[in-house]
Amino acid sequence: MRKPIIAGNWKMYKTLDESVSFVRELAPRLASYTAIERVVCPTFVALAAVADALRDTDIRVGAQNLHWEAQGAYTSQIAPTMLQGLAEYVIIGHSECRAYLHETDEDINRKVKAALAYGLKPILAVGESLAQNEAGETQTFVGGQVRAALAGIEADNMQNIVVAYEPIWAIGTGKNASAEVANAIIGGTIRSTLAQLYGNEIAQSVRIQYGGSVKPSNMLEYMSQPDIDGALVGGASLKVDDFVQLVESAAKAKGL
Repeated sequence: MRKPIIAGNWKMYKTLDESVSFVRELAPRLASYTAIERVVCPTFVALAAVADALRDTDIRVGAQNLHWEAQGAYTSQIAPTMLQGLAEYVIIGHSECRAYLHETDEDINRKVKAALAYGLKPILAVGESLAQNEAGETQTFVGGQVRAALAGIEADNMQNIVVAYEPIWAIGTGKNASAEVANAIIGGTIRSTLAQLYGNEIAQSVRIQYGGSVKPSNMLEYMSQPDIDGALVGGASLKVDDFVQLVESAAKAKGL
């Protein structure tokens, strides 16, 4: 079975002190859930301190983005070399970065390649808009995002990549794709695209998360779906009790 992975994307929330206090409270409460991979993705300001606070735990740390160059005159950007030793994962292609920072499919592909080159594991976010969903374009659009992001990526790198399906219309809106619909898109579009690119064996080994208004009250339903291997969670990852409940539900759903 694919090891479930729950990742909390803190976005632009929590100061450095708040971040450290949070993980110090969270870590002991999640210590027994070793069958679930647990990841926190704090702000860049708090990344080093959070990594240090979690150093003697098995909770993983992720960054929220990176630049594809190892160094250079790129004001405000974070190089993959700067994340080495601090983060294991890095979110790439989040819809907020695509929209607000105008990241293109080519940018996303460069970032995936850079992350892998420097030993970081991408959490590749893909997802369609409400207009695309209502026009019946989800399969074509999301499949296209996957293909573009993974262009030139060799099959043996796929073991280090997590894909997150986050329909844009469900992020932070309180709306969400039903568990059955999310599972159908993850299995029928994303995993099938991976199978076309790398073969079924590799496609079946890649972990795919759902994201978009995930919360403790619906986590069990999502994680009970066979093709959903975890969640990329925003708001519900900002409270310790909620984060713990998310992991508990994942463990229960997968019989772990």
